[in-house]
Amino acid sequence: MAIEKVRAYFKELGIDDKIMEFETSSATVELAAEAVGTEPARICKTISFKKPDGGCILVQTAGDSKINNGKFKKFFGFKAKMLTAEEVLEYTSHAVGGVCAFAIDSDAVDVFADVSMQRFDTVFPACGSSNSAIELTCEELMEYSKAIAWINVCKIPEEVQAE
Repeated sequence: MAIEKVRAYFKELGIDDKIMEFETSSATVELAAEAVGTEPARICKTISFKKPDGGCILVQTAGDSKINNGKFKKFFGFKAKMLTAEEVLEYTSHAVGGVCAFAIDSDAVDVFADVSMQRFDTVFPACGSSNSAIELTCEELMEYSKAIAWINVCKIPEEVQAE
């Protein structure tokens, strides 16, 4: 089970006691926000995209953000195409609804964090199951997810309204 893999990873870091497991689903941004007791924007959603070479990219974003296709293509050099649920599981070992960038063992997976989360002191990513989360600072998220860089490939609601 993916949450056990994440739990073991966080145990090595001494923070497995920070993992929250819920009686209810946290598989969507709205459900996760309700389970955690926070605003949806502070939920860290992890979106997976195909790389032309067959690998994948995980982009961690704020819960209220949307991928901006133009920004994505400009940064990565190819069009954003999401993985199927089966491909997500294959690359990350996490099922859709609990996808996170923790305890990923594949060299074919590149992890990035979108600046949309930097508006918050802490965010809540999943921990490998559809009923889990952990509260992390943005710096901890970068470190524990082994993210390559902060990137700007999303638009947040304020930017959408300004267009």
